[in-house]
Amino acid sequence: MKIIDAHMHYFNVEGFVEVAKRAGYENTAACWQQICRDNNIAFSVAMGNTAYTSSRYGGVPPRLIDLAAPYDEEQYNQPQSMGYCMGVASEEITEANAAQTAQEFAHYITQPHCLGIKLYPGYNAVYVNDRRHWPLFELAQAYNVPVVIHTGDTAMPTGLLKYSHPLTVDEAAVNFPGVTFVIAHCGCPWFVDAAEVACKNANVCIDLSGLVEGNPKPLALFEQQAGFFRQLHTWLNYMGDYTRVMYGSDWPLVNIPFYIRLIAQIVPERHYEDVFYNNAVRIFNKIAPLLKE
Repeated sequence: MKIIDAHMHYFNVEGFVEVAKRAGYENTAACWQQICRDNNIAFSVAMGNTAYTSSRYGGVPPRLIDLAAPYDEEQYNQPQSMGYCMGVASEEITEANAAQTAQEFAHYITQPHCLGIKLYPGYNAVYVNDRRHWPLFELAQAYNVPVVIHTGDTAMPTGLLKYSHPLTVDEAAVNFPGVTFVIAHCGCPWFVDAAEVACKNANVCIDLSGLVEGNPKPLALFEQQAGFFRQLHTWLNYMGDYTRVMYGSDWPLVNIPFYIRLIAQIVPERHYEDVFYNNAVRIFNKIAPLLKE
């Protein structure tokens, strides 16, 4: 089975070095390439984390990816089989620079490997539907690219969960019905809320990244967290539309073969091709021509 990893990170930061070790890896470009070969991962979507671009138009520039250093702003250092979503530093955007920020993002959005936009509510104390994001949503609509939204728990205790609750996606989805919003991490642990927002709004999808970290023993994990995975399975079935659910790993946070098996236990087998591959090609619609290349 071919796989597209619809949510991973390609980020050279000290904390990820230790995280990757716990998952059995090195946080390097070479390691990710080997993982893709070993697990039949045909393409991956990296979430922009790194703030190294400079402002061109007086706005807040996007955060991109940097694991394949040295970074070359004209070459966009992702591999051919990887696209990226531009990360948003929401707290730096103001009413005065919001339009210029959209211009900063527009500079990259025409690049073939630029697949969408990524918000980090919870890490940023800004709600999804805050009007400072509206020019970015309008840009996403104009170029027909999705907006991925961090939802649920944060990796650090300084995060504020009221901003990252999946219910906050509902208002943006209603105000921008022409934009596809992706609830990352299925709102973990608020599966019911994430499923309801997606069930109600046809322009909302879900990715299943980041539900587990490290490289745990499968049997022990399922015994300890049986209710957790049962709830996820229940509420995905409640949503009732696996054409809007995508596999993602959140690498380097988790061991990839383990995580593929885990998601395969949660998703009904008849939906494997959609969840692990087809849906990502459709939702991140710029992937298809890159696969042909």
